[in-house]
Amino acid sequence: MDIHASLQWLDFTVILLYIIALISIGMIVSYQRRDQTDLFLAGRSLGWHNVGLSIFGTNISPSFLIASCSAAYTSGIVTANFEWLAWIFLLLLGMLFVPHYMNTKISTMPQFVRLRFGPGAYRFLSWYALFSTIILWLGGSLYAGGVLLSQIMAWPLWLSVVVLVVIATSFTVAGGLAAVVITDSFQSVLMIAGSATMTFIAFHHLGDMDRLVQGVPADFWRLVRPAGDNAFPWPAMFLGYPVLGIWFWCTDQTIVQRVLGAKNLRQGQLGTVFAGFLKILPPFIFMFPGLLCYVLHPNIGDPDAAYMTMVTRYLPVGMVGLVVAVLIAAVISTLDSGLNSFSTVFTLDIYVKHFRPQATDVEIKWLGRVVTLFASALAVGCALLMGGVGKNMFDLLQGIISFLAPPMASVFLIGILWKRATATAALTSLIGGSILSLSIGVCYFKEWPYAGFWPHYLMSAFYLFVLISATMFVVSLLTKKSPHEQELPGLKKSAKTMSKAFPLVWLLWAILAICMLILYIVFN
Repeated sequence: MDIHASLQWLDFTVILLYIIALISIGMIVSYQRRDQTDLFLAGRSLGWHNVGLSIFGTNISPSFLIASCSAAYTSGIVTANFEWLAWIFLLLLGMLFVPHYMNTKISTMPQFVRLRFGPGAYRFLSWYALFSTIILWLGGSLYAGGVLLSQIMAWPLWLSVVVLVVIATSFTVAGGLAAVVITDSFQSVLMIAGSATMTFIAFHHLGDMDRLVQGVPADFWRLVRPAGDNAFPWPAMFLGYPVLGIWFWCTDQTIVQRVLGAKNLRQGQLGTVFAGFLKILPPFIFMFPGLLCYVLHPNIGDPDAAYMTMVTRYLPVGMVGLVVAVLIAAVISTLDSGLNSFSTVFTLDIYVKHFRPQATDVEIKWLGRVVTLFASALAVGCALLMGGVGKNMFDLLQGIISFLAPPMASVFLIGILWKRATATAALTSLIGGSILSLSIGVCYFKEWPYAGFWPHYLMSAFYLFVLISATMFVVSLLTKKSPHEQELPGLKKSAKTMSKAFPLVWLLWAILAICMLILYIVFN
């Protein structure tokens, strides 16, 4: 689908206005905070609405938009589970993990591991966080966005990648997390409004809901698939996804950093529940266009073209430009978040901790800016290298998460809930678990020793999580606690902390739980 040929002068004007508005917002925020030294947590000044919108915007990438539509075209709404189960782990983030994080006054996830398990696990996780950020948040997102922008503008890949990284870096360097969160909030509103408008217009062309319901296979409307389903059997989804959810929503630096920047615990908890409500939207505004495309264009050949087919066939001039702006916004919101997270971990956990502990606040701020520029250059190089791998890179990056998550999910969850867990057990689980998980991941994607030998990647994540957790329990019982370890409240005290949350937060979580229950009843 040649979207470049579909763009008119009005579309290009809309795209240009979006870019001007984005950079202007970022620069205004940066100027207003020019005297602030906290580049990484926005001076812990963020309100709940900015926290929630930024989490949502960071999570949505261009490959997610296109892949969601493609998945709906081929298999229905079963992949909505990845969106509608996320609220459980946002609940854990806000009500269990964040109180621990804020009470210890940490700025990064490695710092939390240092307090809980000492320097060994801290050093490992610092480098791991940089690795996962550069691969998943920066290189992968930039490559996906670069391919998309090159198709839209008919530019070479390298030029598209450079343009995107320059836009994202411009305000991230100057304003830090504050500028990132404010611009993410703007872009999240744009993504929701633009995608919802496209879905409404496409539905108007279809005519009525009965035609949509009858026009797709019956199992397209089922969230829970049989155990023998080839794509997403229910055991894999409901056992494997929680492993990914704990790592992604509760322990990943790029996501958690938004909550750490909240004014206080109450604002952070309200931000997580707001993000939970926002997660209701993606299946309706990102996946439903795929179902509509299935009915209107059942023989398009390449399911990945479903999203652009709907854009070019049904949107008027100007609206096409708005949707292109939505896609670019998805790139920028993910990219700027990754840049800020990389800069935070490298500056605070590598440079200041190991090379210059006496660094002043002003020096740390300027170093953070330099590191952001360095990370943007790394992202460009990584994205261009991915260009030689092929379009399966999108699926590959999503699958890799399943083999990165188990050791991190195990160590963080057990470390918070079980006071007896030791530093030796944590380091053994992190190193041994990561080597085992990544080795199996390579074999899985290489189909070695033969195709179908390994279980579904979600089930693999679950089995690895169980094995690593068992290892951590056994090693903890066989070893003594290190003098470097800091005692954290146990499970009983954590439950008491959760029970003390102010009533409005629990009321909102209860309403969200009821909404999700209704959705699962309706779509089964």
